[in-house]
Amino acid sequence: VQLQASGGGLVQAGGSLRLSCAASGTVGRINDMGWYRQAPEKQREMVAVISSGGKQNYAESVKGRFTISRDNAKNTVYLQMNSLKPEDAAVYYCNGRYYGMNYWGKGTLVTVSS
Repeated sequence: VQLQASGGGLVQAGGSLRLSCAASGTVGRINDMGWYRQAPEKQREMVAVISSGGKQNYAESVKGRFTISRDNAKNTVYLQMNSLKPEDAAVYYCNGRYYGMNYWGKGTLVTVSS
């Protein structure tokens, strides 16, 4: 299983970015898919997770600003990030759970200028 993330970049505070992550190498649907992030010298943290049925879970710090969604037909997960803050700057990692195994994509860097 491979996860390919895209969409990171540089944005001003208050701006928006949309991350995408496409899974390949699977037969059938991936279960939970989500986004995690890791800022310099900090531990990786969950940002948002969505189940195959569409149930969403968000970190408190992004509730109301970020929206996770998925296209099951494409095994793709998205993260719409609005009202970005400097503290949102991090490397964002895509995660997918498939047959009990966790898979990670290479990170995509999000930089937020103040």
